[in-house]
Amino acid sequence: MSKLQFEDLLKAGVHFGHLKRKWNPHMAPYIFMEKNGIHIIDLQKTLAKIDEAAGALKQIAKSGRKVLFVATKKQAKQIVSDLVGAVNMPYVTERWPGGMLTNFPTIRKAVKKMSSIDKLMKDPSNWNNLSKREKLQITRQRAKLEKVLGSISDLTRLPAALFIVDVMKEKIAVREAQRLGIPVFAMVDTNSDPKDIDFVIPANDDASDSIKLIVGEMCASIADGLGERKAEREKDMGEKKDQKVKTKKSPAKKDDLVEDDEDLQDENDDIEDDDSDVDIDEDEDIDSDLDDDSDIDDDDEK
Repeated sequence: MSKLQFEDLLKAGVHFGHLKRKWNPHMAPYIFMEKNGIHIIDLQKTLAKIDEAAGALKQIAKSGRKVLFVATKKQAKQIVSDLVGAVNMPYVTERWPGGMLTNFPTIRKAVKKMSSIDKLMKDPSNWNNLSKREKLQITRQRAKLEKVLGSISDLTRLPAALFIVDVMKEKIAVREAQRLGIPVFAMVDTNSDPKDIDFVIPANDDASDSIKLIVGEMCASIADGLGERKAEREKDMGEKKDQKVKTKKSPAKKDDLVEDDEDLQDENDDIEDDDSDVDIDEDEDIDSDLDDDSDIDDDDEK
C-alpha cells in the first residue's frame, strides 16, 4: 500500500485539473466534480492508481530491469533529475530524441561516441597533439551529447517501462513505447487522453508539488524493489558459500566411510572363519557317529 494519504495529495494540489472547455471526455471516470469552470480530480481513484503503479514499478526494479522517466517540461526537469538520479534510473529531461526507442542502436552509437571522446580527453598524448580548433569542436560535441544523452548513458538495452509526466507533451515517446509494446506509466491530467496509457495516474501534471509528490512515491517503490533484490542476492551468495564449505568437508566423510567399510569387511571375514571351523568340527563328529553305527551293525550280524 502507498504511504501517501488523502491530505498529502490535497496539500500538493494533485486534485486540480484543467478548464472545463479543455477537458478530454475519456477522463470522465476520474473527474469528481466541476468548480468555477475547473475540473476536480477524484483523489480516491488517484490513491488507488498510485498504489497499483507503485507495486508494478517495484516488481520491475526487483527483477533488475530499468524504468525510463520522461519529463521535459520546465517545472519537472530538476525534480525528476534529482529524485530519479538518486535511485540510479535513466531519465530524459531535455528534448526527447526522436527514435530513441524505435532506433535504439543508433542512440547507443551516440553514447559510445561520447565515451570514446572521454577516453580521448583523458589520454594526454593524443589530446595534446590536436589543434586548438579541433579541441574546441570536440568539447562542444561532447557537451551536446552530454546534455541530451548523459542521463541514459547506463541504459544498455531497451527499458522495461516508461514513466511520463505529461502525456500530451511527450506524445512521441508514448507512440514509440506503444510500437515496441513497452508499458507506459503516466501522470494524466484532465486534458489528456488515457486510452494509450497502461497505468494511468489521474493527477495535476503542471504543479511542481504534485509532480514531486508522485514521482517521489514511484522512486521510493523502486528503491524498495532494489533493496529486496539486493537482500535476495546476498542470501543466495550466503547459501552458495555454505554449499562450497559442505563440498570441501565431504571428502573426509568419504574416507571415514571407506574405513568403516573395511572394518565391517574384516569382521565379516572373521565370522566366516568361525563358521567354517564349526562346520569342520560338526562334519568330524558326524563321521565318527557313522563309524560307531557301522560297528554296531557288524556285531548284530555276528
